[in-house]
Amino acid sequence: MTRRALAWLARRIIGAVVVLWAVATLIFFAIRLVPGDPAEAILGGPGSQASAASLALVRRQYGLDQPLVVQYLDQLGRLARGELGTSYSLKQSVASVLGAQLPPTLLLAAVSLIVAWLLAIAVAWWSSGGGRIANGLASTLEVVASAVPQFLLASVLIVVFAVQLEWLPPVSSGTPSGLVLPVITLAVPVAGFLGQVTRDSLLDASAAPFALSARARGEGPTGVFARHLLRHAALPGLALSGWAFGSLLSGAVVVESVFARPGLGRTLLDAVTLRDIPLVTGVALASALAYVTVVALGDLAETLVDPRASTPSEAAS
Repeated sequence: MTRRALAWLARRIIGAVVVLWAVATLIFFAIRLVPGDPAEAILGGPGSQASAASLALVRRQYGLDQPLVVQYLDQLGRLARGELGTSYSLKQSVASVLGAQLPPTLLLAAVSLIVAWLLAIAVAWWSSGGGRIANGLASTLEVVASAVPQFLLASVLIVVFAVQLEWLPPVSSGTPSGLVLPVITLAVPVAGFLGQVTRDSLLDASAAPFALSARARGEGPTGVFARHLLRHAALPGLALSGWAFGSLLSGAVVVESVFARPGLGRTLLDAVTLRDIPLVTGVALASALAYVTVVALGDLAETLVDPRASTPSEAAS
């Protein structure tokens, strides 16, 4: 690994630490704005009817009676040591909860990103050879896809494919068929954004000298697309893949609730409602870490496709 590759890796690690610190800080102060008493949440919520003495004991035990700055610094210290704490509501370690809930969400987001890329490339390929009418139709489809609300798309898919046609289950059943509707719900809006940048880049590449030369040598449309155009068309989309993955993780909150699917989204929603501070912080940090990792992998993939883009290609050597 060269010095430039090491410098790139160091910048990525420092950037990830800054992002995680910013997320932990934002979550710490934002969760304090949610109505409710954390001590009451620890004792089982408002329905527990805990006594004043019990609430005071819990506040002292968890440090909730300390000034806000002291609580903040104490939390940063524990996070720096890798201690995520224990969930107030589930009475389990946050690490074990994340270990159970993170894989379903990552699977949902990863499959959705792959499907979004396939849809974007298929529409871009079809429209690039269809003239102005096909381009106009593809552009309209991409705008509509990127603008449609996920809860509305999920409702339509459930009514059509689960209720009317009875082809797919309306809730996630743990089987591959139960993954189809949640994946489509997440993938369609992202495919709209990726399709817009991919199609514009594909049209520019189609008029480039290397594409004209390939056609002059007798290569067919499929060969020109696969060997010459796809690499150039995918570059802008690869740069957006990190953002797309972050969008899929945030969209999982809605999708996992609508389709009754386990994962970080539903866990985060329940944790915020119950003011479960350790669990909210753990879910947010896990999502942020997944986001910065995918952004780094997207940059690395971009340089592997086009070695002139940046320095990380040297890291692979």
